[in-house]
Amino acid sequence: MSDVLYEVKEGGVAWITLNRPDSLNAMGGDLMPLLARHLADCAVDDDVRCVVLTGAGRAFCAGGDVKAMAQGGMGIAEDGKSKSMAGFIANRIQGLRQNQRETSYALHMMPKPTIAAINGHAVGAGLSLALACDIRIASENAKLGTVFRNVGFSGDFGGSWFLPRLVGIEQARRLYFTGEILDAHRAKSLGLVSQVVDHDDLEKETMALASHLASGPTLAFARMKENLNRSASVDLATLLDQEALNMILSSTTQDHQEAAKAFVEKRKPAFIGQ
Repeated sequence: MSDVLYEVKEGGVAWITLNRPDSLNAMGGDLMPLLARHLADCAVDDDVRCVVLTGAGRAFCAGGDVKAMAQGGMGIAEDGKSKSMAGFIANRIQGLRQNQRETSYALHMMPKPTIAAINGHAVGAGLSLALACDIRIASENAKLGTVFRNVGFSGDFGGSWFLPRLVGIEQARRLYFTGEILDAHRAKSLGLVSQVVDHDDLEKETMALASHLASGPTLAFARMKENLNRSASVDLATLLDQEALNMILSSTTQDHQEAAKAFVEKRKPAFIGQ
């Protein structure tokens, strides 16, 4: 069975399931390369108009595979010869940078809406992946936490960028320093998730929202997302220029023309994502 399951459902919803349930969907095996491949496919596939990320079994994603870390033999090459520490660290840095860009960054920059359906534990880098999505829906069983402190790590996959923007810098520092595990309702009260649902209803509720978004003006969503992403790093004048550009570009789409026509005809527009 593949470490990541991928299906494009009716209506253009890509459903990605992290599928290493025996290890709480930790980032080992082929999970990360497969996730990166499927996200790259979603970004360019016009038939995909919304992306859902979830996990199999009891967890969304437990982050790094700690068992694999413990057995990794740090500083030992595959042929058993010692590598220089500098070379080893440089290779690890480059590999992690690539993994982060191909997953968390890809989710953040995805030119269509993304939803994390948090079915259980989303901790460490697994929480970072969830935070990289546009919208988070949590089941009653969800548990969220940074937990990097528990293994002596500083954090990766963008959590230290996403978290302060959701909960504020002091609360983000507290969550990183303490490693506190939040239940779904506490996470919602802090703004980490926007909706909490019964565990058995998670797929249904997520699919309802995903289908609604997938039936919307996909190109306009991409430009909305570009505006919102840039708002975190530019001044108002620069963002106004960006909004003007994207507003005029949106006016040239078939979906805008259909919406204007539907308004005049007093009917619901039928968006096609073009």
